Amino acid sequence: MIVGFDTADDAGVYRLTDDLALVQTLDFFTPIVDDPFDYGRIAALNSINDVWAMGGTPITAMAITCFPKKGVDFQILADIMRGGLEVLTQNDVVLVGGHSVDNQQIMFGYSVTGIIHPDKVATNAGARPGDVVLLTKPLGTGIISTAIKFDRAPAEVAAASVKTMLTSGKTAAELMRQFDVRAATDVTGFAFMGHAMELANASNVTIEINARDIPVLDGALELASQGLLTSGDKTNREYVGDQVHISDGVSKPMGNILFDPQTAGGLLISLPESRAGSLLQRLRETYPLAAIVGKVTTRKNHVVIID
Repeated sequence: MIVGFDTADDAGVYRLTDDLALVQTLDFFTPIVDDPFDYGRIAALNSINDVWAMGGTPITAMAITCFPKKGVDFQILADIMRGGLEVLTQNDVVLVGGHSVDNQQIMFGYSVTGIIHPDKVATNAGARPGDVVLLTKPLGTGIISTAIKFDRAPAEVAAASVKTMLTSGKTAAELMRQFDVRAATDVTGFAFMGHAMELANASNVTIEINARDIPVLDGALELASQGLLTSGDKTNREYVGDQVHISDGVSKPMGNILFDPQTAGGLLISLPESRAGSLLQRLRETYPLAAIVGKVTTRKNHVVIID
C-alpha cells in the first residue's frame, strides 16, 4: 500500500510491480441538477476525478445505483446511466459492471480503478514550503445547486455551474504528470477549506490563501448572501474547527464559498514557484479560470490562513 486512508487522500494506491500501481476510489451522491443525463455525466466525472487528482489514468469503473422500484419512471434511470456511460467512454474508461439497490432516495456514482507509476503519484502529503498553490476550477457549485432545487438560480448561472462540473479533469492530470507535480487534491465534498486543510495537515505545512485570487462562479456570491447554502456549510465548518483562520476582511458570502461542498470540482495543486507559471498557462487552455491562489509556508498555528 503506497497511499492509504491515514492522510485522507483522494484515492488509495496499491503497488503491483516496480513500475505499476492501482489507484482505487468510490463516490456516489444524490441528484444535484434537474436533467438525469447531466446528473449521470457529472456523477461519472466526480468519481473519476479522484483518480486524476492522484495523477493517475482511469481504466475501469463499476456503477453504484440506488433507485426506487416503484413511483419513478425507469427511463430516468436509463438516462442517468446513459449520461455516465458517455463520460466513461469519452475518457477511455471501461464499464465492467455494478450494483443496484431498491431505495426511495436516488443516488448514483462509480467505483473507479486507475493505473499509475508508483514513483509518479501526486498525494496530499507532497506540498513543501516555497510552493505555490493553484486551483483549476471556480467554486460555488454547491450553492448554485441548492438554488436550482428551490428554482432560484438564474438560467445562465445554473448553466455555467453545470458547464464547470462537466469540464473533465483529464487534462489537468496529464499536465500534472508533465510538470512532475507531487502534491494535489481535488476540491469536492469537504469544500475548498476542508481539502486545503487536509493538504496542509498531510504535508505538515501551512497554506496561505489570498481570497481575492480564488475564482468563483458568477452568481454564487449573490446566492450565498441570500442564504442558499447546503447543509455541508455547517458540517465543513465543524470539520476544520479552529485549525483554519479567516481574516476579518473576507466577506461572509466569500466565507460561505470557501465552505461550499463542490461536485466534480477542480484540483488544488501545489508545486515549486519556478514551474507554476508555465503550468498555469497550459491549464488555462482548458480551464480558463484557473488561478494561483496562494503559497505554502512552514507550519504555523493555523494550517490554512485566508486573507
